[in-house]
Amino acid sequence: MLLKFLGTGTSQGIPVIGSHHPVCLSDNPKDKRLRTSALVTTDSGKKILIDCGPDFRQQMLMNKEEQIDAVLITHEHNDHIIGLDDLRPLIFKNKASMTIYCNLRVANEIRERFPYAFIEQRYPGAPSFDLFEIDDKFRLFDEIDIIPIDIIHSEINILGFKFKNLAYITDASKIDEKEKEKLKNLDFFIINCLRKTEPHHSHFILPQVLELVEELKPKKTYLIHISHHLGFHDEVELELPDNVHLAFDGLEIEF
Repeated sequence: MLLKFLGTGTSQGIPVIGSHHPVCLSDNPKDKRLRTSALVTTDSGKKILIDCGPDFRQQMLMNKEEQIDAVLITHEHNDHIIGLDDLRPLIFKNKASMTIYCNLRVANEIRERFPYAFIEQRYPGAPSFDLFEIDDKFRLFDEIDIIPIDIIHSEINILGFKFKNLAYITDASKIDEKEKEKLKNLDFFIINCLRKTEPHHSHFILPQVLELVEELKPKKTYLIHISHHLGFHDEVELELPDNVHLAFDGLEIEF
């Protein structure tokens, strides 16, 4: 299987509009980050999208991707769901509703923000979504088991996802001990890391992530949901332990 990072930036992306921070002015493509999202390709070629933010259309075009077979949503914040309307071309091409997997709270938010996708008499150009509530491990395409990870993001519970021996977690500020058991000794641990210093109420920062890596002992860790305050990609890479790396837009990993 293959995971491609479609975006690795925080909710504002990098560069931030109007910012003159040195990282926002960087010419290094690895310092330019769209909003966080990923695409998993199964062994049979099925495409599973993780989160669908405001950069979804751009991400698909830049990566020459033409198909999504299912969508997993971690939570309802705009940088993770507001691009759902841009699934329309794929819905029209397949002549079928897009299947979306999320928790009940998120499903209700999607219905509120995209009511035109659920009414009986839809406008001909409107999308159509089939929402499936995640409450335990589930299987997609009779091929891949997906284990949800219950994560705390400030004061709400959101989802991470485990595929085989890879876990994908974004927007975490705490992980309970019970859920950590699902994350021990992974081959790949993908985790949010907002910045180096100044604790944040809803996101891990670098010292917290490194402590978590030491505890969970994954073989390799990739950091996502990165703000410009973390620093230049190339400089931060040199400061990290050998088994911890900054993800960047377009990076692919096999697992």
